[in-house]
Amino acid sequence: MTNVETTIRRFDRVASGGERTGHDRAVAVEAPVAIEVNGLGYAVLMTTPGDLVDLAHGFALAERLVDSVDEVIEVSAHATDAGTLLRVTLVPERHDRVADRVRHRVSESSCGLCGIENLEQALRPLPSLHARSRADDAALFAAAAALRDHQPLAQATGATHAAALCSVDGAIRLVREDVGRHNAFDKLIGAMRRQGLDWDGGFALLSSRCSFELVEKAVLAGCPLLATVSAATTLALDRAAAAGLALRTLVRADAMLAS
Repeated sequence: MTNVETTIRRFDRVASGGERTGHDRAVAVEAPVAIEVNGLGYAVLMTTPGDLVDLAHGFALAERLVDSVDEVIEVSAHATDAGTLLRVTLVPERHDRVADRVRHRVSESSCGLCGIENLEQALRPLPSLHARSRADDAALFAAAAALRDHQPLAQATGATHAAALCSVDGAIRLVREDVGRHNAFDKLIGAMRRQGLDWDGGFALLSSRCSFELVEKAVLAGCPLLATVSAATTLALDRAAAAGLALRTLVRADAMLAS
């Protein structure tokens, strides 16, 4: 399955009496990907079906199923009529973690967050983040200005988010795209770990609002600074402050919010 399909017509507004013309336009693919971990059904994500191996590694880290990608033995993707089945095999020592999370996720999905045990699982304590970014404001503005050039799917479709690894001076080192902001970040983190890349005093830049899920993924990945082009939620701000994660939100060409 490709990341885009060309199935829609674009019509431009024309002056009165002018001729209306149509053009084919690319549409971002959004499709279900079922994640199976050590033989147990774990989650179904609605995602852009590219970079799925990166997604699996980043997702396993974000879900705290593993402590490092070295504990991921194998990832295999299998196309089905309904979508893609992503089979993830972890080292045997992590099977108990998987089984425990599956138990909690099943109870959560049955009736929402319906009990103190489920609420504690939804907002599990985060580790304290001691890493600090050395990037200044100029670096963040430079990265924000350059991000669009690194988003081919967004340029083609106008429907995907990007997550970027940025250096101390604001240069964009690596990008992953997806229709879901959380999936894009998982893909980036997974790709970094698989390629042996670290933050090196830089930061992450996402083309989305700053939600609490993104804060948690950043903290668990050891990201020293999370920047987003849209604003943060109250829970994101609270979770970031508790973990010691620096945030820059509403990043624009000449202004941003710091927390």
